[in-house]
Amino acid sequence: MSRTTRTAARATSVALAAMLLATACGRSGDFGPDKEAAALGQGPAKGSITMWSMGDADPTLQALAREFEQQNPDADVKITPIPWEAAHDKLTTAIAGGNGPDVSLIGSTWMAEMAAMNGFQATPDEIEPSAFFPGQWDTTKYQDTAYGVPFVADTSVIYYRTDIAANAKITKPATTWDGFYQDLEAIQKTAGKQNPKLRYASGLQTGFNAWLFWLPMVWQSGGDIYDPQAKKFTFDTPEVAQALEYYGKIFKNKMAPTDKTDGQQGFHDGLIATLQQGASVGGNLHKDSPELDSKWQTVVLPANNQAAGLAGGSDLAVFKSSDNKDAAWKFVRFLTEAKNLATYGAGTGQLPAAPAAWDDKRMASNTKLTPFRDQLQVTKAPPAITTWQQIASTIDSELEKLALGKATPADVRKALQSKATSIGIGR
Repeated sequence: MSRTTRTAARATSVALAAMLLATACGRSGDFGPDKEAAALGQGPAKGSITMWSMGDADPTLQALAREFEQQNPDADVKITPIPWEAAHDKLTTAIAGGNGPDVSLIGSTWMAEMAAMNGFQATPDEIEPSAFFPGQWDTTKYQDTAYGVPFVADTSVIYYRTDIAANAKITKPATTWDGFYQDLEAIQKTAGKQNPKLRYASGLQTGFNAWLFWLPMVWQSGGDIYDPQAKKFTFDTPEVAQALEYYGKIFKNKMAPTDKTDGQQGFHDGLIATLQQGASVGGNLHKDSPELDSKWQTVVLPANNQAAGLAGGSDLAVFKSSDNKDAAWKFVRFLTEAKNLATYGAGTGQLPAAPAAWDDKRMASNTKLTPFRDQLQVTKAPPAITTWQQIASTIDSELEKLALGKATPADVRKALQSKATSIGIGR
């Protein structure tokens, strides 16, 4: 989703989703989603189109809807904002009851679960996958079929306080694991000396949603946590071990907080020198403290055997229960045209999911966003399995044990393989 940190469902949501999934699977004798792609009709869109948007009222989205109506005079778009914290349950309930909107914004990590409930229509062939970043397109897929179109991209990069780094004689963080770790060591040594406010060189996250920041480390080592061909989890590999070692030693050497410190506030106050976060952090910093604009910068994530990042964000999906699918898909196609994605990005601070949108001067002129574009070119989607939220929560729990020194990397790797295998992959 747009706010990737809001994608993990609470335990109650997971339980409800499992119940609804079972209900949906048994409905009308229909097992599994329909893989037949929609076909876009000729001519302009007509009729009413209902859309659910997540978060607060979205003036930029509303303006784009009005433009669509001008181009399609017989169409009427009604957008309803849904709070992110209520969205997962509302969506699964609507799918189970067959009474959803025509189109909705869907958190990318929910796509597989909801597509498996037979909630969405397969994406029309007229919408080209090549128009989007590959990792973002993969977030729309379940069982190798796309059930939506990328709208908002999300990934993380390294934010660093240039003033703090300069006192450690670092003008730009290193681009490799070894080099970046050496940078963190050098920065940490300046705490209480050259940088009297500094407490931690890194704001690496542990606890809730830590998987967002650790999983790319596995990919950067050349491994993965799931083999889709064999349909087996692969936490018991050397690449996962390497990622756990790297993650764990930052906490072991007290370079990152383990007490749920607010990383963004700590970065703002000069208590934390580096963060791995998404674009919303930069937008908040600029909005709340423009006087700090000259004191922070962004760079791509350090790589190990290869460059990699996490593809998150939000996709647009058309509900199978929609009575106006053709018009809904035409609205989706309109919203995801490069120029409109650029308009949305410029108006909201969100990242466009299509490379061509980044060529727009409104996006290209912001040099602090450039690393996000570079990172999006090498992102990957999490496993497209219906149990992903449970797996992600398990990773969070085990990573916290590692960060707190209550488990070794070997312990965590063994626990993850066992627990993930026990949870399974769902449908």
